[in-house]
Amino acid sequence: MAPKARTTAKATTRGTTRARSEERRAEILRAALEVIAERGYRGASLGAVAERVGLTQQGLLHYFPTKEALLVAVLEARDQWDAVPSNEIRLDLLGSLVEYNAMRPGIIQTFSALLGESVTDGHPARDYFTERYGSVREKFAAVLRAEYGERLPGGLTPQAAAPLLVAVMDGLQYQWLLDPESVDMAGAFRDFLALLHGGSE
Repeated sequence: MAPKARTTAKATTRGTTRARSEERRAEILRAALEVIAERGYRGASLGAVAERVGLTQQGLLHYFPTKEALLVAVLEARDQWDAVPSNEIRLDLLGSLVEYNAMRPGIIQTFSALLGESVTDGHPARDYFTERYGSVREKFAAVLRAEYGERLPGGLTPQAAAPLLVAVMDGLQYQWLLDPESVDMAGAFRDFLALLHGGSE
């Protein structure tokens, strides 16, 4: 085989191997989400995740060297799956996001379980959630500013109202997960948006 052909073949092989590795990582992340949703982070073992994807625990460690590394990767993957460009986020679309979340309780359960556990000292996801909430508050303040200017109908600034908006979204998720028959998450969020509009909707 000519040198150029050998180089091309090697590059193709590397590309195929990399693609398979990424597919395997994605499969592991989906399995980890499922296991964490069922057992919580502390109850979810690397062995359980490995078994679900047909790997040994040692094989899993080839992709994620520690349980903490897997956890952070799961959280980052969820953000990528849900990613919406900042300039496309609008207040009315947040209602659609809540409706979308109501169709995937497993993922919301996982996120909520990890969020609840992350408030403890030394939890590997604490820094992730702290940084994430800082970013989300800033994004929501920008969304509210685009909708209302520097003052909402009730007099709050977008910066002051943003933590309330985050709290309502996450608080409704917890109530809905506990009692989905009694809590209409999407409907309650629409009611909150009406309050922000000064009851005009």
